[in-house]
Amino acid sequence: MNSVYYQTIDKMEKAKVARDYLVGWASGFLHNPKVEEQRQNEAYDAGYEDGTSKKTDGYTAWAGK
Repeated sequence: MNSVYYQTIDKMEKAKVARDYLVGWASGFLHNPKVEEQRQNEAYDAGYEDGTSKKTDGYTAWAGK
């Protein structure tokens, strides 16, 4: 597996990033399908978009939430 994935997850966990953002980012990075529509929210969607585009620094806006 890609070390970028593990390093980014580790950074997000240490920064106490919003769980929905982290789950969205991981799903997008791994090209998993999105969760059901009723479970999506702003944090999840932002994470999914960043993960899909392999953006590793977008989580800072969601740290401590």
